Amino acid sequence: MIDSHVHLNFDSFADDLQAVAERWRQAGITQLIHACCRPQEFPQLQAVADRFPEVALAVGLHPLQASEWDPDTEESIRELAQQDARVVAIGETGLDFYKADPATIEQQRMAFRRQIAIAQQLDLALIIHCRDAAIVTREILQEIKGIRAVMHCWGGTPEETRWFVEMGFYISFSGIATFKNAKTVQQSVLEVPSDRLLIETDCPFLAPVPHRGQRNEPAYVAQVAQMISTLRQQPLEEIIATTTQNAQRLFALTQ
Repeated sequence: MIDSHVHLNFDSFADDLQAVAERWRQAGITQLIHACCRPQEFPQLQAVADRFPEVALAVGLHPLQASEWDPDTEESIRELAQQDARVVAIGETGLDFYKADPATIEQQRMAFRRQIAIAQQLDLALIIHCRDAAIVTREILQEIKGIRAVMHCWGGTPEETRWFVEMGFYISFSGIATFKNAKTVQQSVLEVPSDRLLIETDCPFLAPVPHRGQRNEPAYVAQVAQMISTLRQQPLEEIIATTTQNAQRLFALTQ
């Protein structure tokens, strides 16, 4: 399996990351994509990838950090992406209107558009965070042609899911899909073609059932795969094989 979105540099992993890695390897996780919330943390991501060669990297600015966007941030993201061959994506970027200060909305839009441009220029995948912002995200992405992208930790409605599938994007589901009350997300799981489906943990957040409320970790992506298998009534082995191939294609990964 491939966990297509992790944050292993967070403090919650500081004391036992080696043990966490041993568990993900035992669970059959062969590759992980380490997302980035701001370019200043990129050296931490590199340190993780130095320790664990199965970790590939992204670099970008999270929408909730959009107030930090300036020309130096843009140039830093571009340079870091070019300097480290382990970078396979720009992000996570996107729009988050759930927690955002209204004063930052325009900055979110600008930062998102500029990071899309960087991904295009460097032929890298784009990791998109979209929370309570599907309509505007769709409007921006409709302006763009020829971009490889994933809607990460997807929580949208079936209709919104169809919007982004029709645009050719991948849809990645997290532990939310295992939550008893997440009926909308579970319905959205059924809308995604097999060749556009990904799985992730978004660890340390959103641990799946039966670990809900605990720190999440990459090994738990197995529970996400199992729930998707159940919802779609497809063999688990098929879900694992398909999502692995899709992640390899999206991020241009080599084994």
